[in-house]
Amino acid sequence: MSELDEIEAALEVLDGDVTILHCTTQYPAPFTSVNLSAIPAMRDYFKRKVGYSDHTLGIAVPIAAAALGACVIEKHFTLDRSLPGPDHMASLEPRELAEMITSVRHIEEALGNGIKTPQDSELLNKAVVRKSIVAKNTIAKGDLFTADNLTVKRPGNGISPMEWYKVLEKTATRDYEEDELIEL
Repeated sequence: MSELDEIEAALEVLDGDVTILHCTTQYPAPFTSVNLSAIPAMRDYFKRKVGYSDHTLGIAVPIAAAALGACVIEKHFTLDRSLPGPDHMASLEPRELAEMITSVRHIEEALGNGIKTPQDSELLNKAVVRKSIVAKNTIAKGDLFTADNLTVKRPGNGISPMEWYKVLEKTATRDYEEDELIEL
């Protein structure tokens, strides 16, 4: 229920390493009022860790909060949602809490380090999944390579399609059958 200046005033009073929790104080909080985008915005503005205190139904929103960088998830827990009081309705029962925790841990693993590079698990697939420049049909020795007689297909153990324009208009130094890897 705060604005940035109110949070800033609270932080001036508090000592030490404080983690700010974003929260919508409504039981249950409608998805349209959650504003999860505030998590990275507050982290950038305050240069502090930001977590999320959840009052929505289910486990989707806290999982999404983790994906947006929430370093703490607070979620109400109950043994029985039918108990009286405002918190029970938006609380998780034991099985759901376990599922939320498992899902948040998966998200933490999936976030990675932010560096875009092939992952070790991908390297085995690289040659199989990538493509190579091949003959679209038969090409005779001495013919020019053109967009009409070349195509790209798997596997990726030949000339990369990234080299397409370097191959075009070169002369075939031998005969090629359809689907055969092009060589320069």
